[in-house]
Amino acid sequence: MANKSYQVPKDTSSYWKNNTSLPSFASLKDNIKTDILIVGAGITGITTAYLLRNQGFNVTLIESDTILSGTTEYTTGKITAQHGLIYDELIQHFGVEKAKQYYQAANDAKQWIHDTIIKEQLDCDFTTQDAYLYTNDEKEIKNLDKEYEAYQQLKIDGELVTEMPLGIPIRKALVMKNQAQFHPLAFLKHLVTSIHEDDINIYEHTTAVDIDYQESITVTTKDNHKIACKQLVMASHYPFHDKSGMYFSRMYEERSYLIAVKTNTKFPGGMYVNVEQPSRTVRATADNGEEIWLVGGERHKTGQEKEAINHHEQLELFADQNFGITSYHHRWSAQDLTTVDKLPYIGPVTKNKPRAMIATGYRKWGMTSGTQAAIIISDLLLEKENPYATLFTPSRFDFDPDVKNFFQMNTNVAKHMIKGKLGNWKENHDKLEKNQATILREQGKRVGVYRDDQGNLGKLDTTCPHMKCEVNWNSTEKSWDCPCHGSRFSIDGKVLEGPAKTNLTKIVD
Repeated sequence: MANKSYQVPKDTSSYWKNNTSLPSFASLKDNIKTDILIVGAGITGITTAYLLRNQGFNVTLIESDTILSGTTEYTTGKITAQHGLIYDELIQHFGVEKAKQYYQAANDAKQWIHDTIIKEQLDCDFTTQDAYLYTNDEKEIKNLDKEYEAYQQLKIDGELVTEMPLGIPIRKALVMKNQAQFHPLAFLKHLVTSIHEDDINIYEHTTAVDIDYQESITVTTKDNHKIACKQLVMASHYPFHDKSGMYFSRMYEERSYLIAVKTNTKFPGGMYVNVEQPSRTVRATADNGEEIWLVGGERHKTGQEKEAINHHEQLELFADQNFGITSYHHRWSAQDLTTVDKLPYIGPVTKNKPRAMIATGYRKWGMTSGTQAAIIISDLLLEKENPYATLFTPSRFDFDPDVKNFFQMNTNVAKHMIKGKLGNWKENHDKLEKNQATILREQGKRVGVYRDDQGNLGKLDTTCPHMKCEVNWNSTEKSWDCPCHGSRFSIDGKVLEGPAKTNLTKIVD
């Protein structure tokens, strides 16, 4: 790549966002009452509102930023029940019946998206594709073999192959037939238009920060407006209120990265994910009659990188070496939550708070899991039976693997909490460039020093306001990332990702 014939984009918004014109909505200006309040305008929140329209409820949807500006914007847009190496593990931990339910839930979500596209006559680049899990690592072959055995037990339409349409070296691959992909924002834009036309209130730049559980639920916004509701749905990626369920101790956050490029190789069809590290995912989409390749991967726990790696460069190198990049259009990243048992949390936030629902922990498979969450939650709110509600209830607790993973995860948190307090710090910021930051020691205290895009120097307390871990500087994404629970902050300390709800504290000399 020494003599590139293309330029690397500076912007880090997604391909989906850049070619979709979305409607805008005002922020909340007053105290209001509503039957059902939905917090978070991503795939779960919007789909839930769509399912609740015309059901006799007054429904309000609020979003802290703009609609579809969170994790949904940064997806790969795959609609599949092939969620990595998962079914053998589910059978071992939960048994065949629950593993089969997980597959059926994902398949039902895929079917619901397909049926909605047909019913609403939506143009969102929906295509049926085979999905491939592949490896070029001899050590991973046995895991693919076990997963195939799980497919056979669950009667999943799939097979093991030694060659794929995608021309890269592999030892073995497992294909799941008749999966799908689409343009997620084009699809969800139509749902937004539909719910708005059906008089569902939508407010942007309206951040929920607190809940008071009384006869009615009262949600307080960052601007101190009150929203009284009978039922609440938290679909805000990370639950904005985490005092009851202790979700920060039951999930971890990961970053992953994606680039959109054109190549001199014709895309052969299919959707591809490897099973080893570094992670890789490949699919394509149509852009004005031309193919755009979406190449992703490079996942890691938020704030826990051993060294500063430019993950987009690694993906660019992989794509160029294997497919030959001719033009580079977009690059972006995403943050995803994984629960201790790898099943999403969908349903009442706790057993004694049945009127407050939560949906989180999709483990990078939000198009199916987020859709299924909306179906489950809307059924619960409408007092309908749902066959998957028990499987995904946040109140579940199975000894294996939950307890083991729970202690491993929280030991990791404790390690990074201590490491942050004792870590190695630099002594000066003389060579700090624009849009860069470092961590210094000043009077024995840890201080984050940054230089903004105007060249101005600023200082921050690097203590995360969530639970007092120390954030680290992410030079690739120009953010302060918490290694304990995944909160992220902009270079000048503003909250980008929860669970933190307040900014880093600025230090004034």
